[in-house]
Amino acid sequence: MHSSASQTAPGPPPPPSRRPEILAQLDKFWLRVTEGLELNQLWKQFHADARAGFRFYRKDFTAHAHGEVRRHNFFQTAQEFAWALLEKLSPARRVLLLLGVLLLIFPAGGYSYHGSSGEVEIEELDLHFFGGALIFLLLMLEVADRVVMKRDLEIARDIQKWLLPASPPPIPGLGVAFATRAANTVAGDYYDVFPRMSANGSESRFLLAVADVAGKSMPAALLMATFQASLKTLSSVPCSLTELITGMNRYASSNSQEGRRFTTAFLGEFDASTRDLTYINAGHNTPILRRSVGTIERLDRGGLPLGIDAQAAYQTGAVKLQAGDWLVIFTDGVVEAVNEHGAEYGEQRLLNVLQTGTGATPEELLRRIISDLDTFVGETPQHDDITCMLLKAL
Repeated sequence: MHSSASQTAPGPPPPPSRRPEILAQLDKFWLRVTEGLELNQLWKQFHADARAGFRFYRKDFTAHAHGEVRRHNFFQTAQEFAWALLEKLSPARRVLLLLGVLLLIFPAGGYSYHGSSGEVEIEELDLHFFGGALIFLLLMLEVADRVVMKRDLEIARDIQKWLLPASPPPIPGLGVAFATRAANTVAGDYYDVFPRMSANGSESRFLLAVADVAGKSMPAALLMATFQASLKTLSSVPCSLTELITGMNRYASSNSQEGRRFTTAFLGEFDASTRDLTYINAGHNTPILRRSVGTIERLDRGGLPLGIDAQAAYQTGAVKLQAGDWLVIFTDGVVEAVNEHGAEYGEQRLLNVLQTGTGATPEELLRRIISDLDTFVGETPQHDDITCMLLKAL
């Protein structure tokens, strides 16, 4: 007995799912947008940006309310912040923003007209789209400005790095390490170590310089560049340390906007043949000299910051460095760094790290100081430039 079974011809295979390809494209897009940052890292970055933006606009808010004794309710505060925002824009962009906001909050309406048949027809006109388009246009204009400014700041940062030494020169009997960290793209802190001819013709002398220009970002960076230029120019001529800083002060006073743009500085001249350090402290944070026996001295002889008084007189101090002595020169961004509770790092913590690390090299101890500072500050945004120079007598 023969039997046959009818078989249905197989149909075309189902099209392959594009879901994995789409997910891969989305992952690639998200990676490009976030630059590989995790969600918690993105939130921390947004939180830091929001706090920085709040402080930026609050400056104008505080300036408007300066000298006025009044209580701000919510609407008054919102109005002050709105004006602080508007005043950062050009007049044309202010109008664009206000028009966009009005169109966004304006209710959708309609208008009527008589068609060809004589019937009344209603057309709805939604202005929200046009309001969003205007704000998007304003956003694009602001982003374009930011991109241009960021590119210029990056160029300025590269130039500033070129002005600062990458590594210290070899100095007989002295180990040197330094580091700096800008609060913004560019900084107003300056440091340098280089050989110079002394007034008596000696070639065994080295100039040590750490300076801090009042202010931050681009204005301070420009003045830092002028400080570096005047220091290099004047120090190329054989002269005493007092004559050097007096000439720098006169130059700084001619460009300080009546003392508003001053510079604190510590200049030292180390004689490798005698191990003598001659110094002048022009209103700078007092460097810490820790002797090999554990005693602490402060190098505080000098005078006013540069740029305040063109006729200011400066006193010279001198110390002899012995083997095992440490000298710490720093800017106020180190000791005034604050944590989330508003507490400052302070000189005592800096001293504690110094006291426990005297057996290390300058490079190792500098890393310990920066690490301890970062641990103390945590995630609090840096509000000032940080510069530290360590010297160890060998």
